[in-house]
Amino acid sequence: MTEREKLLRGEIYNSRDEELIALYHRARGLTKRLAALDSHQAAEKKNLLRELFAAWGDESWIELPFWCDYGQHISIGKNCFINVNAVFLDCNTITIGDNTLIGPNVQIYTPSHPLKASERFSGNPAFPFKTSAKPVTIGCNVWIGGNVVILPGVTIGDGTTIGAGSVVTGDIPANVLALGQPCRVIRALE
Repeated sequence: MTEREKLLRGEIYNSRDEELIALYHRARGLTKRLAALDSHQAAEKKNLLRELFAAWGDESWIELPFWCDYGQHISIGKNCFINVNAVFLDCNTITIGDNTLIGPNVQIYTPSHPLKASERFSGNPAFPFKTSAKPVTIGCNVWIGGNVVILPGVTIGDGTTIGAGSVVTGDIPANVLALGQPCRVIRALE
């Protein structure tokens, strides 16, 4: 099994694997090219986003700057808007449904490490620390407010609003307002 296959299965993987490093450098090159585009170069931007991501939906938009690990594990639905300074650490899949709005400075994390330092570090310079990753799924018609952090393994249901500044540590159901640190459901929206 390759390190990338382990990564996508949620198992401990070596983040310094040659294939993963090549994917990282590919993403760096594409995001650098994106950052160099003029704001009027929408067609070129769309082409680069389709090359970077696993899926880029029609009529979606992303404000730059943007950061990701690999890009190839990110799927964006149609008619989405992602505001400035988004950080998507896609060491596992990040799936965002149609018509979703993501505020500025939103961070989506899929990777994790063992909590205990004695379990976190391997002692092997070629594989110095242990990493695993869990997918993040955000439904359709969701609004994620600014400065939200979404942790590994989280699913956010359709039609939900996450209040600005929240830290989403667990699943959030559909059609609710949720906010806080940690994020919790405040009330139903339907």
